[in-house]
Amino acid sequence: MIDDEATPAHRGVDRALEVIAYLGAHPSGVSLHELAGATGTPKPTLHRILRSLRDRGFAAQPEPGGDYFLGPAAVEAAFRFHSGLDLRRILRPLLLRVQQDAGQTVHLGALDGADVVYLDKLEADLGIRLSSVVGGRNPAHVTGVGKALLAAALPGAAAVEAWVERHGPLAARTPHSVTTASGLARELDATRSRGYAIDDEESEEGLLCVATVVPLVFGAASPTVAISITGLRTRMTVLGVETLGTRLLGAVDAFAFRAPTDPTDPPTVKETA
Repeated sequence: MIDDEATPAHRGVDRALEVIAYLGAHPSGVSLHELAGATGTPKPTLHRILRSLRDRGFAAQPEPGGDYFLGPAAVEAAFRFHSGLDLRRILRPLLLRVQQDAGQTVHLGALDGADVVYLDKLEADLGIRLSSVVGGRNPAHVTGVGKALLAAALPGAAAVEAWVERHGPLAARTPHSVTTASGLARELDATRSRGYAIDDEESEEGLLCVATVVPLVFGAASPTVAISITGLRTRMTVLGVETLGTRLLGAVDAFAFRAPTDPTDPPTVKETA
């Protein structure tokens, strides 16, 4: 809701943003009465805000006296932003923060069929060179990033079975790789329960990885991406796998480029201090 101590100019901006956010969350339209109740804005003030938003295309009222909708200017701005979304630029500060915190190599990846495609990578001096490269691929079922993404995409054992039937057989990259649908389903269940995935020498021997999905502002319309911390198993074990996973979840939550829980609040990017 509006901060009563804000300046009048700030209150006006906040109220306009509340209206835009509420309209965006109700694509079937809302009445003036509902909008006033939801935002706590007096109707005379709301009339002025809506008139300004309509004049600039950020609100629409197709029928005089009828419901209000998000306007074409707001929709166009959102689609233009989404069509040119530069995930590397948006999420690079998050990768930097995670690497500075963990001191290990950090990846950003997306799912493409049965593979993970690496969108970005910040490499630490681990004493060995990892095989992953930006634009490169690895089998999703043996990587932390891949398992985090699969856990989000495949809700249960039946979905995992169907995915394995379509993309299998599952290759063994190391003796630790999961190669059965039942084994993968258990791994994805554990990932959902923890909130983060673990690759324990499944992709490359001697390496351990923790990874989690990064929620983005467009929800289901956004590309699904995940971030991982990868290092030598000996070092990662000393740092603590659970500790690293919990800190990774905290970093993502603090930076998440997503809509807030309250649809009347404007979307923001939060960055840890």
